[in-house]
Amino acid sequence: MRARTTVSEIDTQIELLAEKRKNMVAKANERFASAARRAGLAELDISDAELNDVFAEIRARFRDDEKRTAGESA
Repeated sequence: MRARTTVSEIDTQIELLAEKRKNMVAKANERFASAARRAGLAELDISDAELNDVFAEIRARFRDDEKRTAGESA
């Protein structure tokens, strides 16, 4: 029989997960920044608002593709 989990053990797990999340977010940020540099986006004079709009379009496009793919496999 497993002993009860203590509050301090849960706190430790939360800290570890928070650190893991932070690392995953940083890695994703680096990945997108690298892709943007390779695509030459860093050299273009694009406002943040325009860039956000373009990323929203890309996100919608890929989400639509995911929905279609999921519908075909169901």
